[in-house]
Formats: sequence, C-alpha cells, structure tokens
Amino acid sequence: MIVVVGIGADGMSGLAPGSRAELARATVVYGSPRQLDLLDGSVSAVRRPWPSPMLPALRTLLKDVDADVHVVASGDPLLHGVGSTLIREYGAERVAVLPHVSSVTLACSRVGWSVQDTEVISLVTSDPSRAVRRGGQAVVLSRDRSSPGALAGLLTDSGRGDSELTVLEQLGGPRELRRTSTAREWANRPPGDVDDLNVMAVKYLPDDRRYATLPDDMFAHDGQLTKQAIRAATLAALAPRPGELLWDVGAGSGSIAIEWCRSGPGCRALAFERDDTRRSRIVLNAAAFGVPVNTAAGAPESFESAELPTVIFVGGGVSQPGLIDACWAKLPAGGRLVANAVTVESESILAQWFSRVGGELRRFQHYRGEPVGSFTGWRAAMPVTQWSAIKPTDRT
Repeated sequence: MIVVVGIGADGMSGLAPGSRAELARATVVYGSPRQLDLLDGSVSAVRRPWPSPMLPALRTLLKDVDADVHVVASGDPLLHGVGSTLIREYGAERVAVLPHVSSVTLACSRVGWSVQDTEVISLVTSDPSRAVRRGGQAVVLSRDRSSPGALAGLLTDSGRGDSELTVLEQLGGPRELRRTSTAREWANRPPGDVDDLNVMAVKYLPDDRRYATLPDDMFAHDGQLTKQAIRAATLAALAPRPGELLWDVGAGSGSIAIEWCRSGPGCRALAFERDDTRRSRIVLNAAAFGVPVNTAAGAPESFESAELPTVIFVGGGVSQPGLIDACWAKLPAGGRLVANAVTVESESILAQWFSRVGGELRRFQHYRGEPVGSFTGWRAAMPVTQWSAIKPTDRT
C-alpha cells in the first residue's frame, strides 16, 4: 500500500492526528526536499527525495517492497498532485490519500472567493499562456517564482492589464505573504523576492467571456477563417467530448482548433498548417484564449511524428491528392472525421468518400442582410459542403 500524506507550509503542527500517526509508523518516506524538510523528529523513517525525472520512480515505487510506502505531498495530493498520478499507476485500491487543506481553498479564503465559483489552473507543467482568460476568476498554481511575472506580462500584452493579481506565498505557514496589484503594475515592476512556493488569485478584467461560438473579429486572420455560422455547424458535427485530441488539418487561423479546446474539459488540438505566418498566427490566437493548441507543419507529411487523434477536421486542402486518404488511415476505429469544402473539386472528393464509406453529407448556405441603396438586401455567402463519418471497426 502507498499512503500519501498531504502537508502544508505549517509543517507537522498543521497535520491531523491520523496523518501524524501514519508518518510515525512509516519506514520510508518519499517526497520533494522541501516537503521532507517539514518533517520533525517524530518521523523516524528513511527519507528519500524524488529523483529527476520523477515519473519513472513512481512507476517502480512498489517493486520489491513488502511494507507500506509513505509519500508526503503539498496540500491536497489529489488536486493536481502526486496522489492522482499514483492512483493512475497503481489503482485506487493500492493508494490511500490523507489530504491537507489545499492551497486553492486557502487562497480563496484569503481573497473571499467561493471555491465552487473559482477555476483552478496549474502551471506546474504548463506554459503560462494556459492561464490567460477573458474574464472570471481563477486560482493559478505557480511553477516557481517566475510564474507571476510571466502571467502578468501575458495579461498586459493581451489587453488585460487591469486584471487584479494577488500573489500568495508560503500559504498557511509562518512566512505567509500576500501582495496585490494589477497585472500591469506587476509586469512593470515585478518584485525580485517572490518565493518559489506561491499561488495566484486572478480576477480577469475586462470580462468579455463568450460561451457560444466566437465572432470572427475575435481571431487574428488573413481571410483563411471558418466563419462563425459555419464554425457553429462544424463544432456540432465534431461533437467534442472531454479529453479528446483533435487534428485540425489546413488550420488557417486555428479557429476550429481553438473553439474545440474551449468546448469542454481536457479537449486538446494539434493544428496542421504549412504556411509559417499562419502557423505563428495560430499560436497567438491560442495564447489569447489560453487553450492547449499545438502546431505542426503541412499535412500529411507531418502526420508520422504526431500523437494520434480522436477526431480529425479537414478545413483546407481537401482537394490535395491523397490528403483525405491519409487522414482516414490515421483515424482510429470509432474516430470521427469532418471535412468542409467550398470548391467544386473538393466537393466532388467528399461526395466520393460519402459514396464509399457512408456518413452524412450536408450543404450549408446562409445569407446576410446588407444595404442596397436605402434598402436592405440579402448577400449570399459561399455554400459549404460538409461530410462527416465515423470510422468503423471492420473497415479501413
């Protein structure tokens, strides 16, 4: 059995009796050097700091061990912590977790926020751009002392310099410190003595959150953009599910990939785009919304080195010889493929695939009211043909 004990910055004095008893009977305790240093003389176990990299050590923790193994972890080990990783590796029946008060709960108590109304974002293994939001409030778990400055700079650069930033250091310990400023003030005059153990409480301003499909002008683009109305129909066909990976092939501005990632928890996207300028624009668009979109060069030549998808969207290059074939070959059984076409040539390819493997074939036509002299008339947008299919288990 692996017993994971959460511990706060207040050390042994803040532990519940059950957690103290577990550590007192331990024969070996794993943890980071900082966490192990919080243990006092009542813990006689051998103390083993995590090696780097850490994950291989977690996978061999129970090998050739007869007695229980104990682990100390910061706060609640099940909140972006090692407890969740150990349960994934060994199963819940072999891991017991004794949580401490989480840094998220402590941070919310300091700034007067309800925990259920607060998003939790971890930068421990993620880029600071993942914590950019267009409104709302979040507790952001920092990687180290550089995280507040990096996030403050990103918020300022994206027009959110008025965001309220509270940095909380050594939460719950005798050296707890709170600093509050705007993101702009922090970015312009970052303190040089921020502790590595810190979390941020961020109220994002201005608040212009949108939960439906985004207007076109919220994306930087050069015209290669799936327009809002068609984007909504495309997302409906893609049908995102939590944790799925989308390949956005011929991504243009990355609007489909970004909408996909906004649609549900854990949704990720890989945008394939052969044009260097557009690929850079996708990175900027994704950073503006704090979503996990990675980029790759042209398709299908970049497919071999990419993580296999759950769903593929083809928005550009449908008429490129062999592209749909390559996408279909990479799609796992049960995976979904959606492709949009606006030219006769690409439309004919989708019709052939529909005849060959089935699925659904749709055509969208919409109009916008525009001035005609002193009156209003309808101007047609280009019609879009869409093919969607699920790859069966008995056919390639």
